[in-house]
Amino acid sequence: MFHAGPSQSNAVITAIGSYVPERVLTNADLERLVDTNDEWIVQRTGIRERRIAREDEFCSDLCIEAARDLERRFGIDLSDVDYILTATSSPETVFPSMSARVQAALGIRSAGAADLQAACAGFVSALQLANGLVLSGLHRKVLVIGAETLSKITDYSDRTTCILFGDGAGAALVEAAKPGESGAFLGSCVSTTGESGHQLYRTALSSTMNGVPLITSGKIVQNGREVYKWAVSEVSEGVLALLAACGRTAESVAWFAPHNGNVRMLESISERTGIPMEKTLHCLPDYGNTSAASIPLAIDAAYREGKLTTGEEILLYGFGGGLVQAGLLLRWTL
Repeated sequence: MFHAGPSQSNAVITAIGSYVPERVLTNADLERLVDTNDEWIVQRTGIRERRIAREDEFCSDLCIEAARDLERRFGIDLSDVDYILTATSSPETVFPSMSARVQAALGIRSAGAADLQAACAGFVSALQLANGLVLSGLHRKVLVIGAETLSKITDYSDRTTCILFGDGAGAALVEAAKPGESGAFLGSCVSTTGESGHQLYRTALSSTMNGVPLITSGKIVQNGREVYKWAVSEVSEGVLALLAACGRTAESVAWFAPHNGNVRMLESISERTGIPMEKTLHCLPDYGNTSAASIPLAIDAAYREGKLTTGEEILLYGFGGGLVQAGLLLRWTL
């Protein structure tokens, strides 16, 4: 079920950045939209507020701002990036890609550009691909972005889903390691359970999946109970499979950066894997579930707070619509 093992790598992460919209949507705001309340939301999800893009602010705008934040903070010029990978499920245009729009906005001279759709596993999947691009020798500087404007595809009449989602973006620069420097991508894990894809989806053209009729609103539809059961069971198993395949244990990991679905889910995964919540990076109370952006937002928040130490090992693990999983054991290089 899981394809897990050590990775070949000659790539390292040299910079990160993030961006969230200014508008805040609180639990009190949601009380005026649907039958819910702050206590109910916090008890079940741990979320207190989330950031929401303006009507004229879209996924590419968030991508560009996260990349510019990376440039400013690390004094890096991205004009010589040779590939851009953006993970998102909420682009404002199917084509051109969000990556192509980033290329244009940042004045990147010559780069490949592609978007990746792996829902909440998107950012980790994109990092895995970036490592492969560098390892192949075809590319030396890859910009990886995870970004979402989920507010634009959220059904705000559905009390079970509208309390969860927010908007945001995170970016990482993946570069070829310097001579004599070892790669930072230590191990990876992937898994897909496509037969359960109808438990979490957003329709485009089709009205059926796996023989199941779909709601064709173009909004996010989720069977929360089934997704929760899958995540707690299968994701926990995947985390342990990745650790075992790389000769690691829960105790040897400095930090765990899973997809930020909801706090209760993370607590259950923590209990099953033996990785304590104290070592679990998340920013759910402030940002909610931001899908492909959740892991880079949580990592960047921890970096800004001084939690991360160069050389320590971090376990990233994305999971979500597909249903897909993507894990990555990473040596922190900032």
